[in-house]
Amino acid sequence: MKVLITGSAGFIGFHLTQALLARGDQVFGIDNLNNYYSPTLKQDRLNTLTSFVKEHSLQKHYQFQNIDLANREQITQLFSEHTFDAVVNLAAQAGVRYSIDNPNAYVDANLVGFANILEGCRHQNIKHLVYASSSSVYGMNHKQPFSTDDAVDYPISLYAATKKSNELMAHAYSHLFQIPVTGLRFFTVYGPWGRPDMAYFKFTKAILEGQTIDVYNHGEMIRDFTYIDDIIAGISKVIDHPPVPKISTITAACAPFKLYNIGNNHPIKLRRFISALETSCGKKAIENLLPMQAGDVPLTYADIDPLIEDFDFKPDTQIEDGLERFVKWYCDYYQAS
Repeated sequence: MKVLITGSAGFIGFHLTQALLARGDQVFGIDNLNNYYSPTLKQDRLNTLTSFVKEHSLQKHYQFQNIDLANREQITQLFSEHTFDAVVNLAAQAGVRYSIDNPNAYVDANLVGFANILEGCRHQNIKHLVYASSSSVYGMNHKQPFSTDDAVDYPISLYAATKKSNELMAHAYSHLFQIPVTGLRFFTVYGPWGRPDMAYFKFTKAILEGQTIDVYNHGEMIRDFTYIDDIIAGISKVIDHPPVPKISTITAACAPFKLYNIGNNHPIKLRRFISALETSCGKKAIENLLPMQAGDVPLTYADIDPLIEDFDFKPDTQIEDGLERFVKWYCDYYQAS
């Protein structure tokens, strides 16, 4: 199978590229290597992929191009010059808080960019489009756990609004052009090679350096943390099983369209999370307790019954194990102690 992965120098894209190459797929990766966080980290991920390809003699299985998803001409040219069996769209402008001050970045990458991918899939008759959504779409929903059957009409950040928009756009294209499409709502993904803007990354750096960590909502947060290896295993299973057309139970629309949560299905309190980090770092955290930040939510909890039913898959990495692996990678990569 030949798979296009957008955002292949990103956290999830990097791991997925390596996993698909390891199982024998061909991968064409694209990324614009923007400076939302360290381009050096992104380039090091690419260098690691290059070394992996050489080590396993996979040069004919892997290609990479620096392409901006929002550049219509570049995406049109990409789809005209190459054919793909599947597309995994992971490229996006991430971050809830960043969207408050930099809204145009989200419109360009998450809306314009996704529309360009949909158009490419439409004209090439792609067998399966898998795209990243987010648990952020659930906003301040009271019902727990969060289910893909729940209404998500009241986003509390622009980032969440763009992800909900992606789901609506994907369903429209799936219905109109019968493109098999699967959306995945990720729940707080963490692990080695992760994003420096994420709390676990910032906390690790601060704890190791003896600096203060900012703990929002006075530590009264609960998150459904999901380890990167579990996320990659889930995506890999989903890629291989495109949905079939199905008439909606709500409307007469008929589309090969599915939507799943991918979370650990076991939310933990921030206190346990910090304690696990302290154990892995071998140091106590110095906490600065703060109120809730704008756009943030106090709790996330994924209902993954459909994922289990359709793919016989359930994430199972415990937070202590996952954070221990992350801290080991962090210390090796940054030569920290």
